[in-house]
Amino acid sequence: QRCYAAPGAQDGEVAKAQRAAAAGDGAQPEQPQPTIFSKILARTVPATILYEDDKCLVFRDVAPQAPVHFLVIPKRPIPRVSRVGAEDTELLGHLLVVASRTARAEGLHDGYRVVINDGKHGAQSVYHLHLHVLGGRQLRWPPG
Repeated sequence: QRCYAAPGAQDGEVAKAQRAAAAGDGAQPEQPQPTIFSKILARTVPATILYEDDKCLVFRDVAPQAPVHFLVIPKRPIPRVSRVGAEDTELLGHLLVVASRTARAEGLHDGYRVVINDGKHGAQSVYHLHLHVLGGRQLRWPPG
């Protein structure tokens, strides 16, 4: 469950990101820690799945920040976008194509935002690469 703070204070996602960074999540890319997303992939945690193929899974965010908010995750655990390599080029492109197709299927014809959080300062709270796709209303700028 998300908690919200007064303007200028740490919000719930920032606090979660700081706790995750302090716990060492994503610190060792060769030995990724189990995450909520790996449990969703293993079907031990339920999720509303919108799309799945051999490379990725798409599901609704449990704490949506917009009328439409879903996540696109690779099945192969990559802790952070800053840890990708040249060998991930095709997979990263695939994730964006799937995000676009799912956004269209979800009726986001007037636009949407794709967000990838990276590390503590990027407010990453789950160390399994994921794309947030948000839409269904006018989004504000700047975002953070």
